[in-house]
Amino acid sequence: MQTIPTRSRAVAAVASAGALVLLLAACGARDAGSSTDAPGGGTTSPGITDESITIGTTSPLTGNAAGVGTCAVDGATAYFETRNEEGGIAFGDGKTRTVEFRAYDDKYDPQRALANFQQMQSDDVFGAALSLGTPTNRAWREAAIDAEFPQVLLQTGDPLFSDRAESPWQLGLLPVYQQEGEAFGEMLAASGTDHRVAILYQNDDFGQGYVEGFLSAVEGADNIEIVEELSFEATATDVNAQITELASSQADVFFNAMSSLAPLVIGSLQQANSIGWLPAIFLPSTSASPGAFLTPSGVADNFPAIYTTASSMNAGSPAFVESAEGQEFLSALAEHTSQEGVPAFPQCLWSWIGASVLEEAFTKMTEPTRESFMDALRSISDFPAPFLLEGGAIDTTQEDRPAMRDVVVQEYTGTGFTPVG
Repeated sequence: MQTIPTRSRAVAAVASAGALVLLLAACGARDAGSSTDAPGGGTTSPGITDESITIGTTSPLTGNAAGVGTCAVDGATAYFETRNEEGGIAFGDGKTRTVEFRAYDDKYDPQRALANFQQMQSDDVFGAALSLGTPTNRAWREAAIDAEFPQVLLQTGDPLFSDRAESPWQLGLLPVYQQEGEAFGEMLAASGTDHRVAILYQNDDFGQGYVEGFLSAVEGADNIEIVEELSFEATATDVNAQITELASSQADVFFNAMSSLAPLVIGSLQQANSIGWLPAIFLPSTSASPGAFLTPSGVADNFPAIYTTASSMNAGSPAFVESAEGQEFLSALAEHTSQEGVPAFPQCLWSWIGASVLEEAFTKMTEPTRESFMDALRSISDFPAPFLLEGGAIDTTQEDRPAMRDVVVQEYTGTGFTPVG
């Protein structure tokens, strides 16, 4: 297991560790997930002092998903290091604290993710945020609930994490998979044009969620016919056979519910092109990056249209790059991470947005406890987080909904995406 802390002030980290050792000696041994008596009365959860708070995250920093996993960490790293340089964040209890955002490598392996959670407990981490992936986050969800350990603003569209009855210590960041599939289905059904749709989906909660939302949106639409539906396993090395079979259906729309596994996304486009099947394509928001998938495929421009959905701006768009906020984001990434230029994956931007939501929760947090944090996080309404699309806002107060919940269908322009009218 590899732990990669951000570049925080070493002196503050040593002082915090020393204070924690003294506190443990005074109070006696305790469970890593429990709160302790604070010197001034009340309780204090692990991982927070009057000067700092430690937030963990587990993500694939090495292996096949390292590109997207590193981006999922780097946005928050850059955000909090910038705030730390400015003196820290003013919490709702009147204390100003710096944030140590500590990343643990899970290689996109669920068992490693579970081990990382256990390591976070041993390391006295306050809570975890912005962790990437559905199977990896599911691997330790129940353990986090048992430990009353925050597992929040997760970079997955799995609706389980925003189900408060099932997941009381969790909250999703991104729109649920069903929302994205539904948005595309609604656009297609409302087009007034007859369409034959071929579906390929990843055989897990990710792919099934997208298909569920799409099918619910086109149900009863006379102009939509589902002509073929195939699945693949995320461990597959290619989907050439599935693409060839789907092409024989002569579908004019290809609904490709595939996660951000670059070889498969790129390979599916190249295979369709090589056999002369050129339908309009839908790709999930996690798998439609021009820099990471479309341009490297070398064939994206051959398709009549490529669609995706979005809840935030595109970091590669001229409007973003030229804006003051966009320049701040890109400068912070360059200074505090190994990212160079405009990041290839949207997770860098989502991580920055999620970090701003964490800051908003910190400002509402009146006690240095995990319970107070969760109450504060779930009280955010109409928060204008940076880089949301026009009219978008963060709302964590709605049952069974993640923090980001506004979805817009977008079309590929050859260099980026633009909203569909």
